[in-house]
Amino acid sequence: MTESIQPFDDISARLLSEIQKDFRDYLQYVKGLGFAGVALSEDSLRILDDSHKEPLVESLDIIKRELGACQGCKLHKGRRHIVFGAGNPGAKLVLVGEAPGYEEDMRGLPFVGKAGELLTRILLAIGLTREDVYICNVIKCRPPGNRNPEPDEISACIPFLRRQLRAIRPQLICAMGTFAAQTLLETDKAISLLRGHFHTYEGIRLLPTYHPAFLLRNPSKKRDVWKDMQKLQEAYEKA
Repeated sequence: MTESIQPFDDISARLLSEIQKDFRDYLQYVKGLGFAGVALSEDSLRILDDSHKEPLVESLDIIKRELGACQGCKLHKGRRHIVFGAGNPGAKLVLVGEAPGYEEDMRGLPFVGKAGELLTRILLAIGLTREDVYICNVIKCRPPGNRNPEPDEISACIPFLRRQLRAIRPQLICAMGTFAAQTLLETDKAISLLRGHFHTYEGIRLLPTYHPAFLLRNPSKKRDVWKDMQKLQEAYEKA
């Protein structure tokens, strides 16, 4: 009698699928750079070694080093700096925005323009500072004229964002704006429908809300964001 093979549970299957997708995306990214093969760094080899043991989690430094002077999409032609991310590498909360703007591109840091000033005030209102959290974007280079990110640009950058989130292992994610929420949740639903409710990203609670830059243009939506932030504060204090 043939023994039946037990399938993975739903969570394991989903994580395996995510890893496979990330690997395919990364190979496409490397192929776009013109490489026929990939030379693994000592850090990468150490992570892959002893696979029978508990897997090691790569650090943000490793990911940033591998990102290097990325030329994986057309955005590299006009950028001044890659904006990798900043904050607490062991944060319970990661805030994910859309893409760098002019000030971010000039300084190489996320959310340092007017939208960043508003974000700082929002965090202070719920008892947090920028040093308590980690802040990054879906896209690491500024789109010309601050236009919306295009699909090929998102595809080139999303593997690095996923690796950042796995390195930090936060308990909460706040996806700020349409592109952050839709990209992480793999949906085309409007941010107005996604916000205000917790969703799940790789087992992590994710709360979408409006982007601070959107609030600067639409101050009437600040009340909605405040409601979202109260939910986030409550979840943070319980995490």
